[in-house]
Amino acid sequence: MSKKRGLSLEEKREQMLQIFYKSQDFYLLKELEKLGPKRGVISQSVKDVVQSLVDDDLVLKDKIGTSVYFWSLPSCAGNQLRNTYNKLESDLSNSKKRYVELVEHRDNLKRGREDSEERESALEELKAVEVHHKKLKEELAAYADSDPAAVEAMKDAIDVAHSAANRWTDNIFTLQQWCSTTFPQAKEQLEHMYREQQQASRKCTHFSSWLISRSTY
Repeated sequence: MSKKRGLSLEEKREQMLQIFYKSQDFYLLKELEKLGPKRGVISQSVKDVVQSLVDDDLVLKDKIGTSVYFWSLPSCAGNQLRNTYNKLESDLSNSKKRYVELVEHRDNLKRGREDSEERESALEELKAVEVHHKKLKEELAAYADSDPAAVEAMKDAIDVAHSAANRWTDNIFTLQQWCSTTFPQAKEQLEHMYREQQQASRKCTHFSSWLISRSTY
């Protein structure tokens, strides 16, 4: 023997609505949970089914004191259908109006852009101008190193590096004097190391001077 099929959600909603329509009375939730099984809706699902009807404005509810009552009349369903119908009519009217506006806007955009020899010639000329503009930008980027602002910034950076080299030369000289006094046995090694440092410092100074002279061209 095949098992009896349970009701779908829509069938449960219809059965619960019939309870309200036939009695046209007010109910507490616990009363509906007792009446639901008599119409094939198990008590555990009555609350969710009734709430879905409330959400769709097919069942009304109100709190009176500490109790919440539910009710619905056949006219409620009619009102809900009329509200839905009116909303759909309004949406359709707005959509038609918007469609007309878009068509009119499209036609306005097309006006003056019809295919013609003049239009094709203008488009070709525009394309040529864009290509030339791109080429000029590339050439300008190639001369970025000669930009006065870039050259001035480079000179400032060289001056800072030059000053830093001189400052560290003075620091090393002071350190050499201190080491020679403190460690006299290592005086020759320290002087040899200092001479090497002086040669490197002079090279750095000459290079900085060369960069400064080049940047002024």
